[in-house]
Amino acid sequence: MANWMGGSCPAMANQIAGGFMLLSSNNLKGFQPAELQALKFELERIQRNTRAEVPPADDALAQQARNQKIGRLSSALQVIQHQMTAR
Repeated sequence: MANWMGGSCPAMANQIAGGFMLLSSNNLKGFQPAELQALKFELERIQRNTRAEVPPADDALAQQARNQKIGRLSSALQVIQHQMTAR
C-alpha cells in the first residue's frame, strides 16, 4: 500500500507541483503499479491545467512561476515513468 505524502494521491500531486516535495525513485519504492498510474494521472491533470493558464505577457514573475511548476511536474512524470518501466 502506498504511503501518500499529504494523505491522498491528489494532495501528493499538489505538493509536488507546488515544490514542497521532490519526487525520487526512493520515494516511490512502496508504490504498486496501479498507485503509480494514479499519481501519474493526477500529475498530468495538474500539468494540463497549468499549461492552460496563460499569465499576462508583462508579468515576468507569474510566467516564471508557471514555468517552474511545469518543470517540476515534467520531472516528476519522468521519474514515475522510469519507475514504471524499471519494474
